[in-house]
Amino acid sequence: MGDVLAGNHAVWEFDSDSVLIRFERGIRTPRLWSALGQRRIPYEALAGLSVTAGKRDTVVLRAEPRPGADPLAEVAAGQLRDVCDPYRLVLPGERAARAQSLAEALEARLTDEPAERFLVEVPQPPLQLKAYDARATFEAGAVTFRWSRTGASSTKWKSGDRTYPLADISDVEWHSPEGPGGHLRLVLRDGGGAERGGADRGAVPVPADQDPAAVVFGMGNGAVHESLPFAAAVLAAIRRRTPVAAGPGPGREDTSDRLRHLAELHGAGLLTDAEYTTLRDRFTADA
Repeated sequence: MGDVLAGNHAVWEFDSDSVLIRFERGIRTPRLWSALGQRRIPYEALAGLSVTAGKRDTVVLRAEPRPGADPLAEVAAGQLRDVCDPYRLVLPGERAARAQSLAEALEARLTDEPAERFLVEVPQPPLQLKAYDARATFEAGAVTFRWSRTGASSTKWKSGDRTYPLADISDVEWHSPEGPGGHLRLVLRDGGGAERGGADRGAVPVPADQDPAAVVFGMGNGAVHESLPFAAAVLAAIRRRTPVAAGPGPGREDTSDRLRHLAELHGAGLLTDAEYTTLRDRFTADA
């Protein structure tokens, strides 16, 4: 398409199949935007585009991501303030007609059907995240929490530092540090057993400051621009693993694709040698 819309702290470049969002760097730019740098959003990852009136003779162009299309949006789950929303662009009022024209031109290409896989690349996260009660690292296919002597509860400190392989994690919960109870929690596939209160407690989670599978934000630690990309990267890595172990009885072509995918995950360090061998043998036997 070749159209460009420049707004407050960001420029949207509309190509034939995607929009490239470039975020400015500067003291007035939201820190999350500066951390993201730029993002390419395929049109197939969008559910809609809208243009609404803004403040002081401005208009707001907003893209709505499809459910399940963007790991960042999935983790944020609507918790970001408007000023930090990377899918929101504030434009001068005179560009309203052009923005509306673009939104209408793309309308037929958008769908609000849930995406079967992530369609937007995950932001490059920091390898380490400093929370109030721990230092979290994500590398070599695992998330590790190393507790702080001054911030961690006695429950966490007594439990010792924790390392959770991606194979043991089913989901990630992120609660913004800008609200009460900010934290990042790893949802474990086995429910966490006694660490999460056991089955007799039903779905009621252990408080984040008592849960060895969670880290707490606060006192300037776990800021949005650091913790949200970190959580999104973990979620994307978990979802990439899911198709490998899912689905009974693949055919010959499915088996070939799965084995190829399996080798890629192993080469990227997301599967241990033992996990790779076990899954490879399972898929070969099922075929």
